[in-house]
Amino acid sequence: MNTWKALWARPWARLIVPVLLATADAFLVNGVTFGLALNVSLIAAGALLLRTRFPLTVFLATLPGILIGYVWFAPMIAIYTVAVRRDDRRLLTACVPLLAAAHFIPWPVSDFEPTAYRENTLTLIDAFVTSIGPIALGLLVRTRRELAARLDELTRSRRHADRLLAEQVVGTERARLAREMHDVVAHQVSLISLQAGAVQISTADPRAREGARTIRDLSVRTLEELRHMVGILRTAGGDAEDLTPQPRLADLPRLLEVSALEVEYEADYAERPTGRTGRPEAVERAAFRTVQEALTNVRKHAPGALVRVRVSDRDPACDRLRVEVRNGPRDAGAPAPELPGGGHGLVGLRERARLLGGTFDAYRTDDGGFVVRAEFPQHA
Repeated sequence: MNTWKALWARPWARLIVPVLLATADAFLVNGVTFGLALNVSLIAAGALLLRTRFPLTVFLATLPGILIGYVWFAPMIAIYTVAVRRDDRRLLTACVPLLAAAHFIPWPVSDFEPTAYRENTLTLIDAFVTSIGPIALGLLVRTRRELAARLDELTRSRRHADRLLAEQVVGTERARLAREMHDVVAHQVSLISLQAGAVQISTADPRAREGARTIRDLSVRTLEELRHMVGILRTAGGDAEDLTPQPRLADLPRLLEVSALEVEYEADYAERPTGRTGRPEAVERAAFRTVQEALTNVRKHAPGALVRVRVSDRDPACDRLRVEVRNGPRDAGAPAPELPGGGHGLVGLRERARLLGGTFDAYRTDDGGFVVRAEFPQHA
């Protein structure tokens, strides 16, 4: 059964098999001697090759086959195709008496005996059954196909509704997270900024004043980043790139200046406009975040270490932006900051690089240091 279904599923099988059945019917009924009856029966069988394109014309071409050659397969397959292909009940109603008449009237017409009531009645019933049966089957197949199409459309609509519901749930959760971040983090960072500003005003020590200014600047930048993240959460996946200015490669010197680390910076890249005609904004943002996360890890795990940051796009072999942050071993005399960490920073950087079509690598060096290296395509 499965083999037959697989065979029937092929287009050539659905085209050739009915023709072969109608041809066999023609030879079985009319023999192998060519004559008018066999010829019109073979023409009816051959016409089935065009039944899907011209269903009504093929049906009319098969009527001489049943009238003269007494074959059934060709006209029944033809009228079945009309029922499947044409959604016109009036046309089908007109086809029924045509096929019934071709079946009922004998050939030659002079052989018709009007007084043979019993035989004529049985033949007429047989003629209408032969006509209506294929039409009923064709309408059933057509209805089944329409139901399958509507069920598929309903399934797609339901999936779309489920996706919208999921997006709504995610949006609600993001809004809740945004409120939590604003209420908890923003309040604490604001207090830090206020305290740093008070120290900056009240102290007479230049070093303490400079440290307080740095803390205040960092707090302000943190609040800006927080506002941006809150905006992203509240838009529930919308385009929130314009909520606040996004960090770019040009902002790296300022990041290194306030990093409180000993950093050697080498910039060997061409300044390009961001957007469609230049370097993608997502690439510059990813490069900035890579350096930012690497410096955070140095402060956590290697305080006092020398850091070398290199950003370059001068490799002629490939048009890619390369970012490398390399730090030496930890200074044993430097106090550990005991900063909290979730262990997800490098995972996030690797995922960001992969989404942009780039690469990411991070590994320890033989001298106890660490290297973070990423490459990003410079064209979207």
